[in-house]
Amino acid sequence: MKFKTAVMSVAASMVASSMAFAQTELTVYTAFEAEDLKRYADQFNEDYPDININWVRDSTGIVTAKLLAEKNNPQADVIWGLAATSLLLMKSEGMLEPYAPAGVERLDSKFVDSDNPPSWVGLDAWVATICYNTVEAGKHELPVPSSWNDLLDPAYEGHVIMPNPNSSGTGFLDVSSWLQMFGEQGGWDFMDGLHKNIARYTHSGSKPCKLAAAGEIPIGISFAFRGAKSKAAGAPLELIVPSEGVGWDMEAAGIIAGTDNLEAAKALLDWSVTDKAMAAYNVGYAVLAIPELAQPVEHFPEGLQDGMIQNDFEWAANNRRAILEEWQSRYDAKSEPKS
Repeated sequence: MKFKTAVMSVAASMVASSMAFAQTELTVYTAFEAEDLKRYADQFNEDYPDININWVRDSTGIVTAKLLAEKNNPQADVIWGLAATSLLLMKSEGMLEPYAPAGVERLDSKFVDSDNPPSWVGLDAWVATICYNTVEAGKHELPVPSSWNDLLDPAYEGHVIMPNPNSSGTGFLDVSSWLQMFGEQGGWDFMDGLHKNIARYTHSGSKPCKLAAAGEIPIGISFAFRGAKSKAAGAPLELIVPSEGVGWDMEAAGIIAGTDNLEAAKALLDWSVTDKAMAAYNVGYAVLAIPELAQPVEHFPEGLQDGMIQNDFEWAANNRRAILEEWQSRYDAKSEPKS
């Protein structure tokens, strides 16, 4: 009964606050999938009709670099839908306004910054997956890989695409997870071997799976949301959870320190962790910050959540710059041109 009363109280306060705003515009930086932006904004505006969202959207690495470049002259009010490792970096630079959104106590502790009040909160998780096109792989007689190490087989040479970690959050979670799973030396040795089989590195985390779904490449290292979406649309994909485990990151949210629209920004953070928001994320993402609200997502691979590694986000954030510089020096020659 106490829990129910608390939820009703939060809901009532949100309704009251939603009627209290003059027309406000929030500039929101995001790496949410482009196809989701209107849906998220429309549902938010059902509760806060006077707060307009101006999206600035790109891949995780590009949004992160833009935010850091604007550190001394911030252009964003809120980050909504960016990797937690990026939010940890913003926090270390003093760029986030600490705030505990209403209902934060309901979130899994892994999805909340450790400080009180927190500087960021997680919303959902996206998880690495191998997208394997059964038709194209069959043409080349490529075996179905069951592990990351299987992808080092010379048979896969020129048949694998993955994201560039400097541009893509998915690429970075791949690289940082391999360094954690295999150890630093073992991780770079693995990537040296994988590089021999890579056709090219993309600047988007979803693109490798999109290309695999379209039959342009047999194997794309991507993430489960995109694979499930493509499979639902009829693509001949098998989604594979490698036996060693898979990297993952959270889509997270935080307020930019110094925003002129602090109350509206707080309202967006409050809404971002509501049941309604969780249901919106759950359309494509199976892992939510409030686990008991998660419903199964069609075509997500079996064993995905069991395969998620114990990801050290602090380590990944603290070593991000060095990891990216090392990756760039070793492998960037195969990156596709930036558009």
